[in-house]
Parts: sequence; structure tokens; C-alpha cells
Amino acid sequence: MTIVAPDKKVTPAPRVITTEPRFTDKVFRAVVTGGGMISLVLLGLIAYFLIFNGFEAIRNAGLGFLTGFEWEDAIPEIGQDARYGIGAMLFGTIVTGIIAMLFAVPISVGTALFLSYYAPEWLKKPMVIVVDVMAAIPSIVYGLWGFFVFMPHAEYWAKLIHKYLDFIPIFDMPAKVFTRSPFVAGLVLAIMITPIITAISREVFAQTPPERIQAAYALGATKWAMIKAVVFPYGRGGVVGGAMLGLGRALGETVAVYTVLNLVYDIRIEILLSAGGNVASMIVNKFGEADFVELQALMAAGFVLFVVTLIVNFIANFIINKTARE
Repeated sequence: MTIVAPDKKVTPAPRVITTEPRFTDKVFRAVVTGGGMISLVLLGLIAYFLIFNGFEAIRNAGLGFLTGFEWEDAIPEIGQDARYGIGAMLFGTIVTGIIAMLFAVPISVGTALFLSYYAPEWLKKPMVIVVDVMAAIPSIVYGLWGFFVFMPHAEYWAKLIHKYLDFIPIFDMPAKVFTRSPFVAGLVLAIMITPIITAISREVFAQTPPERIQAAYALGATKWAMIKAVVFPYGRGGVVGGAMLGLGRALGETVAVYTVLNLVYDIRIEILLSAGGNVASMIVNKFGEADFVELQALMAAGFVLFVVTLIVNFIANFIINKTARE
């Protein structure tokens, strides 16, 4: 009888645990860091280009460049100096942006909730594709569509608003001209930014932890009660970020606003009146025929718009961080 000795167990070598990143991690970190630094450098170069070319106009006009309502070239024959001010255009930029947000945010949030929790699968997938495609449509397409198709309907809505709400100053009409008004421009901007806010809100709502949703259902909550108690608190920071991103696009929009809004260098509180403007559309309107001095003023206007957009993004970042901590 032969006795076979059992094989001797071989203990594997202990695995070395280290925090030293691997080569692939180092490459990925270098690529990401390089991309971020390139973005910052490009942003700084844009700011430097605008302030370098527009500083002379800001220095000559002073604070009046932000508060003035005149945009007139110099006429040496009659002794008129150049006067450039973007106060009215800044006011119009803010007004059209507010109108766009008032219409776009509720529609976007409602659409995102429908796609996330109510739409059947056979409808959800094509709607998501349509929303993503709409977010990538160029602004000139929205502008042409708004001018030829949407504006007649918006004028009819403006007339109804004036008919029943003319006792409110912003809906009063000193002249019955409803075409190319801040109201129409704001609606076109709302349609433009709705897909962006919808896409971001849908992604945020989809990341709500499933265990929280199931816990709400287990406690007897209806779907709407679950959304109010779980989805909204979890995703409000992302919704605010998406809304601010849409507002940034609305503030800097050019061609779409230029096609549906008359440029008037005056502050009018009547949003239904055919008078208004914004900084970006003014730059597009004046750039082609501007002389050297006016070109400097346009560069300065672009720098102001650049700063306003940065401020909006900083505010959005602050709100998102604050809501995330809470």
C-alpha cells in the first residue's frame, strides 16, 4: 500500500498596497489637467483681447458707458463727439433673459419629470432624442423660425395680454405696435433654452437614489408625494445649475434676438412694445459698418457681456454648492 503525501501548500506573495498612482492614472490626470488649463488659458485670452481693444472706449466714457442710453458716432462737421453707452442694452438683456426664464424653467422641469417618472418607454426614448437634438440646433434656425412662424402667434398672445392686463404698467401700450418686442424675443429665447434645462434636469432626476424612492413608496407616498419629498430636494441643485446655464445662453444670444427684436436705445418697461434690444444683438447689428472708434466701443460692450456671463455662472456655482451642502 502506497501512501501519497499531500501537496505542500504554497502561500502567495502578499500584494503590495500603495497609494502611488499607476501609469494610466498619471496619463489620465495629465490629460484632464491639461484640458482644464487650456480652457482657463483660452478664457483668459478672450478676456484680455476684449479689454485690450475696448479699454480706450471705457476710459473715455467712464461710468457713462454702462449707464448711458446713446450710441452716436462723432460728427466733426458739427462738433459732435462720439457717445457710446450700453445702459439700455443691458436693461434689455436682463428683461429678455427674465422673460425666457419665467417660461422655460417650469416647462423644462415638468418635461424632465414626465420623461423620468411618467412617460412609457415607447415614448420616452424618442422624446429624449428629440430634446437632445433641439439643444444642438443653431440659434440662426431658431431666429428664422421665430420671425417667420412664431412671431404672428406671439403677437396675438401679446394683444390678448394687453387687452385683459393693460392696467399693469409692463403690459400697457403707448403705441399699438406688438411686432418684434421683448415679449416675443423672450419667448424665442425660452424655446431655445428649454431643451438645455430639460436635458440637465432629466439627468439629475435620474440619479435620485432608488432606495429613497422605494422608501417613500413603502411609507405610502403617491408618485407626486415621492417627487416632492425625494426627487426635488435631491435634484434642486442640478436644476438650478441647468437653469443658470440656460440663462447664460439667453444673455449672450445674438442672431435669434436680432431677428425678432427692434433695437431702441431707451429703457422701456412695456415688454409688449416693439422697442428694446440686448448687448449681443447690438454688437451684431453694428459690427459690420463700425469704424475704429466704434469698434473699440463694441469690444468694450463684449467685455461687459463677458463679465455679466461670468457673474451668472459664479452665482450658479454658489447656489449649487450651497444646496449640495444643505
